[in-house]
Amino acid sequence: MATNAAGSKDKQPAAAPAPPPAALMPADAPADGEKSKNHDKNEAKRLEKLAKFQAKQAKLAAEKQAAAAKPEAEKKKKKEEPKEAAVAVPEVAFVNTTPKGDKKDLSAPFPPTYQPKVVEAAWYDWWEKSGFFRPEFKADGSALDAGTYVVPIPPPNVTGALHLGHALTNAIQDTLVRWNRMQGKTVVWKKLMRERGITRHDLGREKFIDEVYAWKDEYVGRIYDQLRRIGSSFDWERSKFTMDPDLCESVKEAFVRLHDDGTIYRANRLVNWCTKLKTAVSNLEVEDTALEGRTMMSVPDHDPSKTYEFGVLISFAYQVENSDERIVVATTRLETMLGDTAIAVHPSDKRYQHLHGKFVIHPFQNRRIPIVADEYPDPEFGTGAVKITPAHDFNDFEVGRRNNLEFINIFTDDGKVNENGAPFTGLQRFDARVAVLEALKEKGLYVGTADNKMMLPICARSGNIVEPLLKPQWWVNCKGMAAQALEADWCISRQLWWGHRVPAYFVVIAGDANDRADSDRWVSGRTDAEALERAHTKFPKIDKASISLEQDDDVLDTWFSSGLWPFSIMGWPNQTLDMDRLFPNTLLETGWDILFFWVARMIMLSLKLTGKVPFTQVYCHALIRDAHGRKMSKSLGNVIDPYDIMEGITLERLLKRLETGNLDPRELVRASEAQRKDYPNGIPECGTDALRFGLLAYISGGRTILFDIQRVDGYRKFCNKIWNATRFALMKLGDDYKPRSSATPTGKESLADKWILAKLNKAIKETNASMEQFNFMHATSTIYQFWLYDLCDVYLEVCKGAIDNAASPEAKATAQDVLYTCLDQGLRLLHPMMPFVTEELFQRIPRRAGDNTVTIMKAAYPVFRSDWEFTAAEADFEVVNAVAAGARSLLTEYNIRSNASVYVEVASDAHRELIASQSAIIRGLTRGIKTLETVAHGAAAPSGCALQTISSAATVHLLVRGQLDIDVEIAKLHTKLGKVQALSAALEKVMAGDGYAARVKAEVKEADAAKLKGYATEIETLTASIANFEKLKA
Repeated sequence: MATNAAGSKDKQPAAAPAPPPAALMPADAPADGEKSKNHDKNEAKRLEKLAKFQAKQAKLAAEKQAAAAKPEAEKKKKKEEPKEAAVAVPEVAFVNTTPKGDKKDLSAPFPPTYQPKVVEAAWYDWWEKSGFFRPEFKADGSALDAGTYVVPIPPPNVTGALHLGHALTNAIQDTLVRWNRMQGKTVVWKKLMRERGITRHDLGREKFIDEVYAWKDEYVGRIYDQLRRIGSSFDWERSKFTMDPDLCESVKEAFVRLHDDGTIYRANRLVNWCTKLKTAVSNLEVEDTALEGRTMMSVPDHDPSKTYEFGVLISFAYQVENSDERIVVATTRLETMLGDTAIAVHPSDKRYQHLHGKFVIHPFQNRRIPIVADEYPDPEFGTGAVKITPAHDFNDFEVGRRNNLEFINIFTDDGKVNENGAPFTGLQRFDARVAVLEALKEKGLYVGTADNKMMLPICARSGNIVEPLLKPQWWVNCKGMAAQALEADWCISRQLWWGHRVPAYFVVIAGDANDRADSDRWVSGRTDAEALERAHTKFPKIDKASISLEQDDDVLDTWFSSGLWPFSIMGWPNQTLDMDRLFPNTLLETGWDILFFWVARMIMLSLKLTGKVPFTQVYCHALIRDAHGRKMSKSLGNVIDPYDIMEGITLERLLKRLETGNLDPRELVRASEAQRKDYPNGIPECGTDALRFGLLAYISGGRTILFDIQRVDGYRKFCNKIWNATRFALMKLGDDYKPRSSATPTGKESLADKWILAKLNKAIKETNASMEQFNFMHATSTIYQFWLYDLCDVYLEVCKGAIDNAASPEAKATAQDVLYTCLDQGLRLLHPMMPFVTEELFQRIPRRAGDNTVTIMKAAYPVFRSDWEFTAAEADFEVVNAVAAGARSLLTEYNIRSNASVYVEVASDAHRELIASQSAIIRGLTRGIKTLETVAHGAAAPSGCALQTISSAATVHLLVRGQLDIDVEIAKLHTKLGKVQALSAALEKVMAGDGYAARVKAEVKEADAAKLKGYATEIETLTASIANFEKLKA
């Protein structure tokens, strides 16, 4: 099995692509890391926007002066209004009038603005009804020549609603599925819903199961709707639920086979027990909470008015039998001393060697407890003596087995002290902790209490504290077939009614004691009849009439059925057509947090039962946290519903949702404050495409994503940019335009035409390479770069003149053909990530002759073309574009907007001819130029010019003297410089403060470092600008 990392062999950008910049990059914006090859161009764009910002600021200053006479109350109110946050602005409700499943009617005029609800309407229903999600096979039933691509989706719990983590998973998988489908492969993306264990008390088994199935039907519909909303292109006809009859048969088959060969066995061993749910829980469902020291906590199944002490180490003494000596031991779980069955000391510890084989006396039960020599205690830690409670501690369990100790269970299933814990019988376990402590004090055996850093195991499903409990359960022996880091044994019993009932039966023999703890009295069977036949075979001397069966009431751990899922969904154990042509699967995409709990088990079971590894690739995505680096939690108020991002939500509705939840009043206050701070104007409508693209843009190779809504809102603006670009391009093409049958260059392309084709070609090559390597950050960055900076900012500007003022009909047609090629290929390139807007726009552009593609989903994905490799032309136009960018940068920096005189100093006659031939394009890309001339290298440009060196090929000079008030400009720059320096100094002080290095999370440190680097860059730029102005005064 090959595990693909998310990293790329190519040099990656230091950060995910930034959203479309605001009018001015804020002074505290994080730096993008290393300067890219587009740095100069991007810097010129930033400076150009800076000029617009400065103009706006001047206007605001004038308005501020005019408003000085307004009442103070009105000015104060205006000052308190939020400035930066995106606003969720309500619009007129859109009503989708397309009949469900019909193709969307696009005969109306092209809408002037991009609206996600309007664009995304109707397409999914049409895709699904048309069967576009189904895999394509050859006439003989075999896979297409391009191969197969099979992705089974990790099953969410049937009773859960999808969250942002699910949105990330589906964005990744659907992007890969659509990309491979467009490459002409037989693609299968199968959906599976996983059963969820629920308590069943106060209901009969049949009634309970009926109720749960009704609940399941409700939630399955809800989850399916959410998956459709996010654009997931599943083959819905292949969707499965783990409780479907055919999958139930797979589970029974697997259990019986593994029980027959001894891999599954029954044993009385420790499990993670939830006393509130009254069931064993898997390791995956246990969350360790770090305690730094003494902590008072409430416990879910205890008196809610009480709190209990955790995070302490309590020392007490045991009296040695027939001696004045005492042995002091310490524990974090004092109540478990009621089940102590030994005191362990290290064999080499001389302090206790004279006590080996002797006993201490239990202070409450008068039991003799042996002192045993064992390697487990550390002589250097504490007193070197350790209390051993084999029935309630995983380490002690092993010590107990090694020393043949007694295993005493002191708790009932609901967490009360049983008769073995007398005289504290009937107390809840942590009430018993308090009572035992007081009793030890009364007997003079209490020694002391000290703070103790520890991890407290919490049941993720109930919030209760997990208790190790001794239970007869079904186990999988993973030795010899386990993947690395998988525990040797896996408990698969769950004390629930909802799930796959264990297909094992206790053999009841009439007149016998019928001890259910006797593992030899159990048989398994695919049916009741088979199990009874096996019982008769197992006990041939017993009269058949004296044998009856009782099926185990427990169900199997949900991860057991999910572990079979890669092949059970293909029809195993039957050798189906799907098993022949679609198994093993191509890819498993999941989270790092369940890699060893689940993925390793799937591999283990698949190898055991099919002889094959279930996947050829495994890709693990990162964990999503909020913008501040905090884990998303309801108690923090930072959990984000994907629907709220796609459709938008007001702050009032966000707060109302918190109030209707089950938060503690104190948590409600904190959560409300957090939401007011993070979403002062609610969450703006971003749409599905922006959410998908935004999530993908975060994925590089790290294990954490710091999710920021504002960034997704930026990608909504990117959608708008694509929308407007396509609308503009179609106007330039005209209603009667018909593209050539081929995108092969004619040889009549202009320099700009060749440049954009070369840029498109590179974007295609880099995107495909990045997708192969799961480097979605680089893929999104590449596509974003092409659409925004190459096509929209440059080539569309060039097209205005090239099409409107073409020298000949032939030149116009050539420019139109290249523009069409960019649209067609650019939309295909983007489709896997943004399926809705690309389908809408693809349906609006014309088709080449012979191209009968019905949907962009089935269109061929772009591939690198050698006939678009215009290396020399690309390099020449880069010089032209750089000259235009340099001129824009100078005009912005010196705040000159018209009648500018620009002189381009060139290194050779060839470059002089190049600039002269492309002067119209330079003027088109740089507004405000009156004079544009070239000068030979070394020749003097007019005095009073500012300059910017573009490369060894050219230097741009701008005549500044006489165009502006230099002293005023210097003063403005000094003011801004002072503000940025103050922000930088404040952050440096925080980062240098006591405790910052030790206490601040790594994600926050990384963000602060990036912010500080951004300040440094801004300070450097402002200082250089001041120096340039000072030179002009000389």
